Amino acid sequence: MTAQVDRTAEAAGAAEVAGAAEAAGAGRAARAPGTVRRRVLVGAAALLMLTGGATIAHGAADGTDGAPAPDGGGHAAHSTGTGAGTGTGTGAGEAGPVGGASRSGGFYMRADGVFSPPGSFVPSDALTYDTALVPAAARIEITQYADRTSHRVGTRLRGLVPNRAYGMHVHTSPCAADPASAGPHYQHRASATADPVNEVWLDFRTDRNGNGEAEARHEWGFRDGGARSVIVHDAQGGAGKRVACFTVPFSS
Repeated sequence: MTAQVDRTAEAAGAAEVAGAAEAAGAGRAARAPGTVRRRVLVGAAALLMLTGGATIAHGAADGTDGAPAPDGGGHAAHSTGTGAGTGTGTGAGEAGPVGGASRSGGFYMRADGVFSPPGSFVPSDALTYDTALVPAAARIEITQYADRTSHRVGTRLRGLVPNRAYGMHVHTSPCAADPASAGPHYQHRASATADPVNEVWLDFRTDRNGNGEAEARHEWGFRDGGARSVIVHDAQGGAGKRVACFTVPFSS
């Protein structure tokens, strides 16, 4: 009688263990898809971080999608500023130019670059001719906004010499190894003199971190293919040594 009771208890215990194992297996199976999905998402996020993230920009120029909106300026003006520029995109290299027509009828373009000396292993549209004033790996961003009544060109730079004044103008030709290849200042009307009313001047002064920004505003826009680059000069005003150049796809 005692042996029979022991065998019955043993069988019941075995059944209970088997049931618990089956329930645990079912729980693992139920959790597996979610676990796999979580691992895939974590892996994708890690891959995105390793590749430097993503640059997002919008062509709309009406203030609703991150691009500047017209502020009713319209007259020729030249403004300079100091500030910690917000950067020129994410990732280790340059982001391609972006732009397009806005819902308000304007046009917005942004181009950014990372300066490197001519002939560097990694080609760049941003060239530095004097690494003491514009170090390799310094960054530049150019924006352009145009509508029926106004035209604005802005710049932001990072990684230059702190607390220093620089000159900058829009030029007529693309950058090349020879600084003179960018041609003369772009002029709205042909003139023997240089001035910020007839040209696009973007003189700026860097802050203590080597960052700077400026914006020029006019009632007129560029002629088709007439503006192709910006030149950074070692001094403000109408002239100065050309220390860096950035080829920019300006729109007319």
